[in-house]
Amino acid sequence: MDPTTTVVWDRALLDYDMGDHPLNPVRVELTMALARELGVLDRPGVHMITPEPAGEVDLTRVHRADYLDAVRHAPLDPFFRGWGLNTDDNPVFDGMHEASARICGASIAAAEAVWHGTTKRAVNVAGGLHHALSARAAGFCVYNDPAVAIARLLDQGAQRVAYVDVDVHHGDGVQAAFYNDPRVLTVSLHESPLTLFPGTGFAEETGGPGAEGMAVNIPLPPGTGDAAWLRAFHAIVPSVLRAFSPEIIFSQCGADAHRLDPLADLRLSVDGQRAAYLAMRDLADELCDGRWVAMGGGGYALVEVVPRAWTHLLAVATGEPIEPATAVPAPWRKLAAERCPRAVVPETMTDGTEPPIERWQPGTTPDAVDRAILATRMAVFPLHGLDPHDPRD
Repeated sequence: MDPTTTVVWDRALLDYDMGDHPLNPVRVELTMALARELGVLDRPGVHMITPEPAGEVDLTRVHRADYLDAVRHAPLDPFFRGWGLNTDDNPVFDGMHEASARICGASIAAAEAVWHGTTKRAVNVAGGLHHALSARAAGFCVYNDPAVAIARLLDQGAQRVAYVDVDVHHGDGVQAAFYNDPRVLTVSLHESPLTLFPGTGFAEETGGPGAEGMAVNIPLPPGTGDAAWLRAFHAIVPSVLRAFSPEIIFSQCGADAHRLDPLADLRLSVDGQRAAYLAMRDLADELCDGRWVAMGGGGYALVEVVPRAWTHLLAVATGEPIEPATAVPAPWRKLAAERCPRAVVPETMTDGTEPPIERWQPGTTPDAVDRAILATRMAVFPLHGLDPHDPRD
């Protein structure tokens, strides 16, 4: 039987390690360990592949060649400055170019496996470094693997690629890479740029000349929880994706919108994140024969949140979702306690909530989330031939 899901993995992906830094690769290590303990990676139809680092041709579809040279050189010079490197957010580390290129190679491998029909879905939990710009590191991201992978498919003839970003931070680097390209629809749900890095992602950012409506931004107020977040998702994302009719869907699944995340202020639960993954899988099944590429991203509650969220993601991509009440296996709890002794190790795969799906209704007394929904619908729906006031659109 042909594999239905490709999981891209190599322990070398953990080499993207900035040291004493919030973006700790232990979050990826513990995700893969939890997924293995729960049998997700051993399901029928799951194909594990080892990626190669992306080469110069692939990287320079998105990044300038002189920036690549700077990334190679920076670890050799303790006084290096410029290009967004050697800062608190983006410290340099040995092998930085190779580690960053490998993550890009992993996302390329996932994208090509789906695009060429080798597999139905693919996951790279080490990916999702969505802030890196053409010639600048930003937001813990050196190279932009989602953009590099999408650019590879465009080079191979893709005409309609949808990118859906549910990280708490705006997917600014991917938006910037394709802002003027009508072949790529970028959709980002994130905490308001008025309160959180990177300060972009307003509803009025809708795409450049010739690509009007191809950038869709849903900035949400601090404190937004499961019900309101999912209301915003379902009020906007399915409509614009249906209007765009993608050939393939990419998802950046940063886990930092969770209420325990120390770097942001949205209030999702693991259960709400699981519901988002199910919604994205369903949209891929409806719109593009299931072609779905999922990546990780941010997430700084390294034990309490990220491994459970992304194990749910892997389960949704590889078959049956994990029941929320499932117990976290004792061997994994022991490993997590060893890796992060001060963390509170979770005992089950749920936060104990059942996220409701609330339908957005115009004309009711709006709260801040409803105002954000309407602002985005007003900005982009007419550009797709949709009625911003009609809840059926």
